[in-house]
Amino acid sequence: MSLNLKLKQNLKLNRIVVVSALAAGAAVLSTAGAAPAAAQELTGTLAKIKRTGAITLGVRDGSIPFSYLDDKQQYQGYSIDLCMQIVLAVQKQLGMSGVKVAMNPVTSANRIPLMANGTIDLECGSTTNNAERQRQVAFAPTMFVIANRLLTKKSAGIRSLADMKGKTLVASAGTTTLKQMTILNNEKKLGMHIVVGKDHPESFLMLETGRAVAEANDDILLAAQVASSKSPGDYVIGTEALSVEPYGIMLRRDDPAFKQAVDGALTRFYKTPEFKQVYDKWFLRPIPPKGINLNFPMPAQLQAVIAKPTDSPDPAAYAVAPAPATAPAIAPVK
Repeated sequence: MSLNLKLKQNLKLNRIVVVSALAAGAAVLSTAGAAPAAAQELTGTLAKIKRTGAITLGVRDGSIPFSYLDDKQQYQGYSIDLCMQIVLAVQKQLGMSGVKVAMNPVTSANRIPLMANGTIDLECGSTTNNAERQRQVAFAPTMFVIANRLLTKKSAGIRSLADMKGKTLVASAGTTTLKQMTILNNEKKLGMHIVVGKDHPESFLMLETGRAVAEANDDILLAAQVASSKSPGDYVIGTEALSVEPYGIMLRRDDPAFKQAVDGALTRFYKTPEFKQVYDKWFLRPIPPKGINLNFPMPAQLQAVIAKPTDSPDPAAYAVAPAPATAPAIAPVK
């Protein structure tokens, strides 16, 4: 079974509407093993989807390769592909012939409030699942595992966080990385001047233009920024892993029926050959709009999660292998 997406850009509303229907096309969208429609009365998000015939996804403008706008102003990415698997499974569970999917742009700063107030139903970006956030929202089974690192220009000679003493560091607003850097700056008495980018593209721009000596972020996002930059050879991702964190698709708390549907959809999909196709598509092959290849094989931590899915926010739950001794390799643009 497959899903045909028709995207219609609405610049005035700054959102894209995706109309889903059962048709031939995207073979990676599989619903094998989806649960039948529940006999009991629907509640929460499932009831909303059934009543309105629609679901709203929170998406990012520049979180490559998870969720971003391409050169045609269409949203795409690894997280969006996984969210569409959830949509298709829910559509089948509810016995619906189609679901209208609205893609609503969010930022690191507003994604949780927009989930809590009902504006979005799933957040398909690059959001860290931690204990603090789980007091406000819920998470689907982990979809990626990252390490926080520093990105600098090679000319700066920065090899570790200790080398940043008295220098300017940038991190994106609303991220766990920003909070972590603030804590480490105080604990280690580094005297760093921490500046805040409104999003990941702005944070990288501050580094690129010399307004910051280093950018702190998740290693895979840094790899994507470097590969997309004008001069990839000018940058280096640090080997020092400052933390290990799980990424998850976010949904509302206290909605057990929808949580069960979401968890079931991803758990089933993780067991299919199509999941590896989706992973390889975004991390091991050239991706739009510039044809960059992140050359990022699936980490051992993520392999363990796929084999035994969990939504745990505890970093210790993902410590199945030591942090890599070298930064992720970035394949040249072809």
